[in-house]
Amino acid sequence: MKTSRLPIALQQAVMRCLREKLQMANQFFGTDYAEPEITYQQRGTSAGSAYLQHWQIRLNPVLLMENQQPFIDEVVPHELAHLLVYRRFGRAPAPHGKEWRWMMEHVLGVSASRTHKFEVASVQSKTYPYLCACRDHQLTVRRHNKVMRKESEYRCRHCGELLRFNAKGTANC
Repeated sequence: MKTSRLPIALQQAVMRCLREKLQMANQFFGTDYAEPEITYQQRGTSAGSAYLQHWQIRLNPVLLMENQQPFIDEVVPHELAHLLVYRRFGRAPAPHGKEWRWMMEHVLGVSASRTHKFEVASVQSKTYPYLCACRDHQLTVRRHNKVMRKESEYRCRHCGELLRFNAKGTANC
C-alpha cells in the first residue's frame, strides 16, 4: 500500500504526546533530555522502533493513519521508554525487561505492553507456502527468493527437515 502524506494534525498529536511524556521523564529524573527525532519510515508490521544511539523514533505511517489515537497512546511512549532506558541505564539486558517496564509504568504512567494489537493486513507482506515433515510454513518474499536463487536453505525448528516450496499450496499471495 502506498502511503499518502500524514495529516499535519496527526503529526502534531504525535509530537504533543512525545513532549508530554518526555516532560514527565525530565521532571521525574530532574534532567533535560532533548526531544528525540521522529521519522515516519517504519515499514512492515512493526508499529515503531527506537534507534538508541541516534536518539530517534521511527513510526509506521500506515499503522498510524489506520489507528490514530490508540497508536499514539501506545506506540509513542513505548518507543520513548526504550530511548530513556538507554540514556538512564545503558543498553538493557532485555529490550522489554524490568528497566523498560519500570520506565513505562512508573515514569511515563503507561501500561507496559510489549506488542501492539493493531490490524496489520494492510502492511503484511506476501508469503509463500513451504512444507516439512511436521507442518506448513510461510516464508517471506525475501526468503522465498533466496531459496529460488539457491542462496539459502531453511529448516524446520521442530523436525529439522529442509523446507520444500509447495507450489500447490495456498498462501496470502
